[in-house]
Amino acid sequence: MLKIREILLGKALDPFQSETRHSLALVAFLAWVGLGADGLSSSAYGPEESFRALGPHTHLGLYLALATAVTVFIIALAYNQVIELFPTGGGGYRVATKLVGPYLGLVSGVALILDYVLTIAISVASGVDALASLLPLGFQDYKLWAEAFFIAVLIMLNLRGLKEAIRFLLPVFLGFVATHLVLIVYGIFVHVDYLPALVPTTLSDTGNLAQQIGWTGVASMLLLAYSQGGGTYTGLEAVSNNVNMLAEPRVRTGKMTMLYMALSLAFTAGGIFLLYLLWDARHVDGETLNATTFRMIIDSMGSGSQWLNDMLLAVVLAFEAGLLFVAANTGFLGGPAVLSNMAADSWVPHKFRYLSTRLVTQNGILVMGIAALAILFWTQGSVTLLIVLYSISVFLTFAISLFGLCRYWWRHRRQLAHWKRRFVLSLLGFAICASILSVLLVEKMFAGGWATAFIIAGMSALCIYIRNHYRATKDAIRSVDQIFSSQPFGANMEAILPDPARQTAVFIVGTSRGGGLHALLWVQRMFPDHFKNFIFVNARTVDSHAYGGEGAVEQMRAEANATLRFFVDFCRSHGMASSSYLGFGTDAVQEVTKLCHDISRRYPNAIFFTSKLIFEQDNWFIRLLHNQAALAIQRRLHFDGLQMVILPMKV
Repeated sequence: MLKIREILLGKALDPFQSETRHSLALVAFLAWVGLGADGLSSSAYGPEESFRALGPHTHLGLYLALATAVTVFIIALAYNQVIELFPTGGGGYRVATKLVGPYLGLVSGVALILDYVLTIAISVASGVDALASLLPLGFQDYKLWAEAFFIAVLIMLNLRGLKEAIRFLLPVFLGFVATHLVLIVYGIFVHVDYLPALVPTTLSDTGNLAQQIGWTGVASMLLLAYSQGGGTYTGLEAVSNNVNMLAEPRVRTGKMTMLYMALSLAFTAGGIFLLYLLWDARHVDGETLNATTFRMIIDSMGSGSQWLNDMLLAVVLAFEAGLLFVAANTGFLGGPAVLSNMAADSWVPHKFRYLSTRLVTQNGILVMGIAALAILFWTQGSVTLLIVLYSISVFLTFAISLFGLCRYWWRHRRQLAHWKRRFVLSLLGFAICASILSVLLVEKMFAGGWATAFIIAGMSALCIYIRNHYRATKDAIRSVDQIFSSQPFGANMEAILPDPARQTAVFIVGTSRGGGLHALLWVQRMFPDHFKNFIFVNARTVDSHAYGGEGAVEQMRAEANATLRFFVDFCRSHGMASSSYLGFGTDAVQEVTKLCHDISRRYPNAIFFTSKLIFEQDNWFIRLLHNQAALAIQRRLHFDGLQMVILPMKV
């Protein structure tokens, strides 16, 4: 079983190896590929949704091209401030929590999780649509299963590890950039003679339209189309959410990555709008608007061979689909990171912080993939519906984050010299994002918007319940600590070393000193004068926060040693022989089991003890929120012939 796991996911990585953090961290270029692909790939569906929303009034597309490029840079520059203020990552969730409040932070975090799930779903659906543009209409019936297959492949790649997934998809990303750059430049150059007349013609057509429906009608049409293509701007927040994954210096790397993203997205999305206008693009059944436009451009190149033209189009669309799959990968990078941050604040189960043997947040990756599959099957892979869900969740996060930045700069206006420029930029970004969100909620509430609102509200309520449970549990454990904190130390000051030949009680302890003393006193009460040695074992989980932060592992080691030293000193002060063992790993159960085997070889007369929280009202959901480590360790030790007793600790 372990051999099969290694073949599929790769060999385990050592979190304490000095090269490991360096090998997993992303430089700006790789971050552009792994995180920026989400934004760049949106040019495959965002401009099309905006352009189609204009109906017959396609001349308005010129305004959308300009508005798109400007909006990209405004949002990118505003999120550079997030990178500066929050260099350890967290993005929209951290910004909202720290600058606005925990409950708006929760809403922002839930919206971000949904955003990343929809990133996976819409990117894969759009990628399959691009490939389906090359195939007969009969293939449309099989698109959903093809999408499910690609998500399964991405899950496997990400379970193997972050950087491997990016390197595997790097050639596809570069292929997209090269082919689309050539097509956009050539497509505009061929119509260069028409460009001087484009602006006057657009203004004239706009004036004629305004005479028919009024300037309010024109503005409403533009605003709706602009909002409908809100998916174009998604992905720009990915860098700020994942600064902790970047190479040092993180802030500089993050800003460089953001610059790459903004330039590439503004050029590509704006250029595609111009291509639609210049080539008079029209919808064709079974094809994306990009496919139709690119086909016309390639056919005009005069290769003289239809077969060659078809092959060139196939290459272009294959790279487009490939980039969309790279973008889907962003959901597997960003989503688990947000879940991990929320787990640290107890909004979601703590197990979302745990790393696998490949040092990835495995639980988060699996949840994101399964949720994306569920939404794909629910929506039947409809990009039009997915983009509504997607845009609402994204711009909710954008609006909350930028509102938080506005509050921050205003509150610190007396301490910061350049606060005005940053405040105005944040305010402008907030106004844009809030406007898009409002239009989408009003216009698309009954076209899928209600589902986004329902999901975010439902997930937020569940998170509040989870946090209340963890808070109550923490309070109960704290009360236990307070009760046992009054236990007096003895007068003995000499170190008493354990004798391996004597009866030994081994206590598996955690961070709670009260829990450890609870187990120790219970054993002494049940087996008076039986045990002569008292050994304390602690295995700390190297999770995403401990591993991602500089110096966090050393701090965790110091805290663990202090806790173990407390137990050892307590026993020795009462004349009891005592010592401790400390281990670190991505799987606490596995690490504890390994330590217990080492101890049993040194102390053959050892019996193992630990405490387990017992809740008055227990159910499957409560068990899901706690790792059940005690039962897992007991099962493994019993299977190996070692004795272990679990002592109940009621909370």
